[in-house]
Amino acid sequence: MIDRNQTVISQFLLMGLPITLEHQHLFYPLFLAMYLTTVLGNLIIIILILLDSHLHTPIYLFLSNLSFSDLCFSSVTMPKLLHNMQNQDPSIPYTGCLAQIYFFLLFGDLGNFLLVAMAYDRYVAICFPLHYTSIMSPKLCVSLVVLSWVLTTFHAMLQTLLMARLSFCKDNVIPHFFCDMSTLLKLSCSDTHVNEVVIFIAVIIFLVFPFALIIISYVRIVSSILKVPSSQGFRKAISTCGSHLSVVSLFYGTVIGLYLCPSANNSTVKETVMSLMYTVVTPMLNPFIYSLRNRDIKEASERIFCKKKCQLKLLW
Repeated sequence: MIDRNQTVISQFLLMGLPITLEHQHLFYPLFLAMYLTTVLGNLIIIILILLDSHLHTPIYLFLSNLSFSDLCFSSVTMPKLLHNMQNQDPSIPYTGCLAQIYFFLLFGDLGNFLLVAMAYDRYVAICFPLHYTSIMSPKLCVSLVVLSWVLTTFHAMLQTLLMARLSFCKDNVIPHFFCDMSTLLKLSCSDTHVNEVVIFIAVIIFLVFPFALIIISYVRIVSSILKVPSSQGFRKAISTCGSHLSVVSLFYGTVIGLYLCPSANNSTVKETVMSLMYTVVTPMLNPFIYSLRNRDIKEASERIFCKKKCQLKLLW
């Protein structure tokens, strides 16, 4: 029970990045450019996949959803960060903090499950190329996407409701640039045991389990390649899995560095910088990884832009 002399928190103060006030105006254009690049890059991927019929395949269904997830995931934290840097207003309403937690979990978890679906697609493409069409049927692909959305929506809602039941009485300063759940648990004056148990279980289900499935897929891919050793098979595997493997390494490498390799010194600074990596840098780089290393995306962009160019010439 909350003491009557205590004041219930109605808003939090986000301390933002570990950057001095006089240097924030230098970093603001950089983060703005990174965010705009993220939005534009992922939108281009989504539009190309929607407009080009050659890209209406299982892997690009997953990629379009991943691009949408990355765009939204970055948008959960970046606009508020940019607003705070510009206006020096670190406050965020209690309801706004809960909303940020919900969408952060929703799109973060969604990206994990989509990477698993893409890993399974690459596994079938390399290990069972003759049966690829029958295995990766439209029904299965849509079911995997829908299941990913349903599971992540349920998890985000569960965690948000558990956070909403907590009380915050004294300290309302969050040493982060977004409403981080672990930080909020430390600020709460309620019993957080249930939240901690649910978070532990959720980490296993929504982070460790997907990563394990991806590892298993690539172990089977490597074993399949080794059974028929040839330079042509190796090159095919690299072209098929290279982009996905790069994205997986970038995302999970950052998460593992943050959560599985804790540092006693300057932990707050480390957490903030590493969080920037997977909330800002990774969603920004994903479109470049898939476009620069993907012949289908390049050909689709050429077809779309050439078609538009020819239409403009006819109009003139």
